[in-house]
Amino acid sequence: MKLSEYAKKLGASYRTAHRLWKAGKLDAYQLPTGTVIVQEHTKPVVRVAVYAWVSSAEMKGLLETQAERLVQYCEAKGYQVHQVVKEVASGVDDQRLKFLGLLADTTITTIVVEHQDRATQFRFHYIETL
Repeated sequence: MKLSEYAKKLGASYRTAHRLWKAGKLDAYQLPTGTVIVQEHTKPVVRVAVYAWVSSAEMKGLLETQAERLVQYCEAKGYQVHQVVKEVASGVDDQRLKFLGLLADTTITTIVVEHQDRATQFRFHYIETL
């Protein structure tokens, strides 16, 4: 974008933006016509999902508290949680359908689990899916 547009977006005067450019504090270049172009760098989109899992229905009460702890952890780290997935399934096989769905979802960039064994205990089918 032009330096003048950058200044407006920044809420600063053109002179301030020009001084920043002259001081080398902007990622910008000058065209042969004299126009200064500022490179815009956008932050990558981070979509966080929380995955809480327990292996049996008897432990279902722990599922809610596990999910709450994970959401609190994400909040403390400044992550914006887009999805909370809770699952009760056996840890012996690798057919946790909700977890497989998270791994296959290309919009999710980060999956937060409480412990490594929440993602995989025995097999690596999940990693292959990822």
